[in-house]
Amino acid sequence: MTTTDLSKFGNREWELLRNILNAMIDDGLPEDFNNVEVQPMFNMNSGNVFMSNAYFQVAMMNGDKLESFYSCPECGHEGFMEEMDHNKDNEYCQSYLKDIKS
Repeated sequence: MTTTDLSKFGNREWELLRNILNAMIDDGLPEDFNNVEVQPMFNMNSGNVFMSNAYFQVAMMNGDKLESFYSCPECGHEGFMEEMDHNKDNEYCQSYLKDIKS
């Protein structure tokens, strides 16, 4: 369950959002992240705070850097770019991996 309702963010989530906003100010959004209807989101199940847009792309902190977070439409595998090498025998997963790397 996700929300954009900032009143549902606690102190921890505000701190995570502050880190994201500082990264955006310093370095901008990830190169492959579309800058249309960008808004903060809080996943109340996972505790993740991230930015999302009109295309349902996700940008989240990976250590000290704001990076795109991907979800394979074929199998649901999720992660940052370095975590997305998966299902080497599945041509659809490999096609998605090729698309996000280009």
